[in-house]
Amino acid sequence: MSAYDVIVIGGGPGGYNAAIRAGQLGLKVACVEGRETLGGTCLNVGCMPSKALLHASELYEAAAGGEFANLGIQVKPKLDLAQMMKQKAESVTALTKGVEFLFRKNKVDWVKGWGRIDGPGKVEVTAADGSKSSLTAKDIIIATGSEPSPLPGVEVDNKRILDSTGALSIPEVPKHLVVIGAGVIGLELGSVWRRLGAEVTVIEYLDRICPGMDLETAKTFQRALTKQGMSFKLGSKVTQAKVSGKQVTLSVEPAAGGAAESIQADYVLLAIGRRPYTQGLGLESVGLATDKRGMLENHEHRSSVPGIWVIGDVTSGPMLAHKAEDEAIACVELIAGKAGEVNYDVIPSVIYTHPEVATVGKTEEQLKAEGRAYKVGKFPFTANSRAKINHETEGFVKVLADERSDEILGVHMIGPNVGDMIAEYCVAMEFRGAAEDIARTCHPHPTRSEALRQAAMNVDGWAMQA
Repeated sequence: MSAYDVIVIGGGPGGYNAAIRAGQLGLKVACVEGRETLGGTCLNVGCMPSKALLHASELYEAAAGGEFANLGIQVKPKLDLAQMMKQKAESVTALTKGVEFLFRKNKVDWVKGWGRIDGPGKVEVTAADGSKSSLTAKDIIIATGSEPSPLPGVEVDNKRILDSTGALSIPEVPKHLVVIGAGVIGLELGSVWRRLGAEVTVIEYLDRICPGMDLETAKTFQRALTKQGMSFKLGSKVTQAKVSGKQVTLSVEPAAGGAAESIQADYVLLAIGRRPYTQGLGLESVGLATDKRGMLENHEHRSSVPGIWVIGDVTSGPMLAHKAEDEAIACVELIAGKAGEVNYDVIPSVIYTHPEVATVGKTEEQLKAEGRAYKVGKFPFTANSRAKINHETEGFVKVLADERSDEILGVHMIGPNVGDMIAEYCVAMEFRGAAEDIARTCHPHPTRSEALRQAAMNVDGWAMQA
């Protein structure tokens, strides 16, 4: 039986960052992970491989769709899907090996196998060959992440009916891909295959895409995707999907009730969200239970059982890798007797389509519901010199600030590279900065980041470039 200060169950962004931080603080730490590689869903079959395909498909479309020709670059591209998948796999391998290196550097033990809590302070690990070992620790961190949510009547086989993992490795470009769910995952992966030549139809139960997103931003985003060739069936539900040979027949009904229609596709992506992964975790051995959504409750990352902590997708809050990382750092620092804290009001969210969408903080709808008086500053990329010169003028920056104090309450952007630029506003909001603080900060010219400044200026009506 091996003894540790901290055992982390799960090697994803929450788990591996928790283990690394524990090692940095001098704690003896083990990370239990059953995959052949570290990094969890994000590195292996989520955030990172999807970005590899998004980048490659964007370049392909630029070459095939006339953007290169407009810039005076004459090419006739040929799609080599096998090579596109190969470079994706190579990039992922480099990243997972990088996490292994960081484990060695920080003296983290990777215990290979599937972890199960076996009573207070105990974890049983089952290796790939079925052999079992026992670990003990004063503190156990549950960082088991999440898995795709199922839908009754739609059985994933990852041949014709795919989850997000299957959609990263389709062996051919679909003729017609139906995406069930108009959230981040469905829209990102749908846009990849649309750029490579697929007809893409998105079916969403709600009457809008991207629930929870600032409504004006979501509407602009849908218009952009529609213009690119994606079609949407909103306020609709899929009740059944049947595979016959190389075809899938979907039965689709209005969400409000009504007659069903049939839709044919050769591939279907089920992307209605994710659910916490707690199966076989042995929660009952310490008296822990999940709520009706499958989540584990936490109070400052502590479960209701002393010595057991929860972080990442398995607990409340947005299912985002960087949120899990933030919780990992705070959780381990609390274990080490330090003052760890997560500011849940400043967790950005990005959709890596083209254009990108980035948001942080409150939406207009939330502020109205709270009855909070606010000011709005907007600036379009059509008026940004760098965006214009690069022919990437779609979208805007919108800043919401408190009417009296000018404190920045929320920022919503759609446009080129906004996923990278949102961090500027995250820093400002972390320090409770005002819109005027951004407005009076010099930004380099010509850059897209000037749009951030102009939007902040416009909160008080003095944008100078539009």
